[in-house]
Amino acid sequence: MKIQKISSIDEYIALQPLPVRAGLKKLKQLVKKAAPKAEEVISYGMPAFKFHGMLVYFAVYKHHYGFYPMPKALLAFKNKLTNYETLKGTVRFPIGKPLPEKLISDLVKFRAKEILEKKLLKEIIKKKTKK
Repeated sequence: MKIQKISSIDEYIALQPLPVRAGLKKLKQLVKKAAPKAEEVISYGMPAFKFHGMLVYFAVYKHHYGFYPMPKALLAFKNKLTNYETLKGTVRFPIGKPLPEKLISDLVKFRAKEILEKKLLKEIIKKKTKK
């Protein structure tokens, strides 16, 4: 069986069953709004966004949307994630229920800030080692 190579988030969404497309479009929209400078990519066969490194991933499964904002983001928002199943770097949003828009936006903004802080720290270290 040949695995189809997906080249864009819109293509990924278009290949999914009709009932889940609206949720995927909403996830894409929320990430773009929270991190407007992020670049859309496909990574590991999933929709993802890059912003000076990998920002977040998302995908659809049989009963949920998987959202991957990395472990530190989930730890920072653990009190707001109690209604959702979480794993190390994953939160699962049930299909058929409204997506928690503010929470998703906050997770994306947290990740963007985390990435920028890491980038800045690397630049500071690099400057100090050149002296």
